[in-house]
Amino acid sequence: MPEPASSIRNLGPAFEAACARAGIHSAEDLRALGADETYARLLQSGTKPHFIGYYVLVMGLQGRPWNDCKGAEKQALRARFDAIRARAFDPHRSEFEATLDAIGVIERPVSRG
Repeated sequence: MPEPASSIRNLGPAFEAACARAGIHSAEDLRALGADETYARLLQSGTKPHFIGYYVLVMGLQGRPWNDCKGAEKQALRARFDAIRARAFDPHRSEFEATLDAIGVIERPVSRG
């Protein structure tokens, strides 16, 4: 039986529910995706961006306490968070649209990068 996402340090039931909405159903899936792709998928599925949530995820995947992130490391994570938010979060998209996208009803735009 796969481990739930909430079995990862720092992550609780609310984070696990957000992962499920994003199609991430186990700790193994989350580890395979890594922090950046996981967070991008959370944003695409309707989760509102929050820097603390992102670095809590990063720290958890490293097996570290959430408040262990400081100084230059925290600044570097902020830059990564801002980049993920810029590419994956649409502030004009409703939660309903995100749900339709998650089940494959809305076509995703083709990246031209």
